[in-house]
Amino acid sequence: MHRCSIVSDRKPTIIDVARAAGASIKTVSRVMNNERYVSAETRERVQRVMAELQFQPNKSAQSLKGDKSYLIAHVYGDPGGPYTGQIQMGLLTRFRDQGYHLLIEEIDYRGDDVEDRVSKLVNQLNLDAVVLTAPVTDNDTVISVIERANIPYVRVTPQHERDGGSSVRIDERAAANDLTMHLLAFGHRRIGFIKGPEHHAGTRLRYSGYCDALREYGLEPDPEIIEQGGFTYRSALPCTRRLLSLAEPPTAIVASNDEMAAAVLSVAHDRGLSLPGDLSVVGFDDIELAEMVWPPLTTVKQPIQELADAAAEILVNILTRRKQPGEPAPQAHRVLPHHVVIRRSTAPPARR
Repeated sequence: MHRCSIVSDRKPTIIDVARAAGASIKTVSRVMNNERYVSAETRERVQRVMAELQFQPNKSAQSLKGDKSYLIAHVYGDPGGPYTGQIQMGLLTRFRDQGYHLLIEEIDYRGDDVEDRVSKLVNQLNLDAVVLTAPVTDNDTVISVIERANIPYVRVTPQHERDGGSSVRIDERAAANDLTMHLLAFGHRRIGFIKGPEHHAGTRLRYSGYCDALREYGLEPDPEIIEQGGFTYRSALPCTRRLLSLAEPPTAIVASNDEMAAAVLSVAHDRGLSLPGDLSVVGFDDIELAEMVWPPLTTVKQPIQELADAAAEILVNILTRRKQPGEPAPQAHRVLPHHVVIRRSTAPPARR
C-alpha cells in the first residue's frame, strides 16, 4: 500500500500524485479525464491519493495537453433587450457550479467574415462546447464551423430541430396561437400584428401562430394591419402610429415581444385611448417590464432561466460522458412548457 508522505506548503502537482500512487503521469491524466484503459484498482488508488493530497487539477495545463479547456462559449448576435443578459446569467451560474468558464462572444452573423471569426474562436481557444442563441442559432455558416470542429453545441430557441446538435426551446408557434386565441375568444376580429426582425426564427414562428389562430376562426391575415418591427421599443413606435392612424384601426394588437408591446401602450396613451377598453395589447416573453407598464401586459411566459438551465445541463452531460475529445456528441432536444399570463391589458372590444 502506498502512503502519502508529502509535507509542504506548496500545492501538490500531478507529479506528486503519480509518485505517491505508484503510477505514471499519463495514467493519472487518464484518471483525471475519466478516460478508458485504466484498471479499476489503479483508478481507485489514484483517486484516493488525489483526495488525500487535496489535489486540484490545473485546468489551463490540461488545455495545453489537448484535454478539456473547461471553456464554453455563448455565441450570440443581437444584444438588444434583457433576454440575452438573462440567458447569460443562467448559463454562467450553472456552468460555474460544474467547474466550467463561460466565454461571451457577440458576432456580426450577417458579416462577410463570420466564418473566419467563428473559426478563430473555435480553434484558438480550444473550446469544449458552444451555446447558440437566436438569431445565430439558425445560422448555417456558424453551425457548419462548429460541426467541422466536432464540438458539442446546443441551440436555444431555434426555428426547428436539426441533426448534428442539441436544442432547447418552447413551441413559439403554439404559444403565439394561444395568445391570439385569447383575443379572439374575447370577440376581437380586427387584430393587428407587429413582427420582430425578419432574420429571427422567433419572428416567423410567432407570426405563423398568429395566422393559425385567425384561420381557426375563418379569418385571413390582413396586410394592412401587419407591421414590421425589430424586437425593440423604438422600432414599434412608428408601427403603432401607423396602425392607430388607419380609418379602421385594429381593436387589438399582438406585439412579438414585450418591449414592442410597451411601445404600443405608450402610443395609445399619447392618443388618449382607454386601455384595454379601446385597445387590447399583448406581448411575448413576460420580462420584468410586462408587470411595470400600465396596464400590466397579457403575454406569453418564455421560461428564460429554465432554457438556460436546460442548455447547460445538456452540454455538461455530453462533456461528462465523452471519453475522448473529438468523439461524436450525443444529441438531446427538449421542448419546455409555456403558458399565457393574463393581466389587465386585454378585454372584449368596445362596441362601434
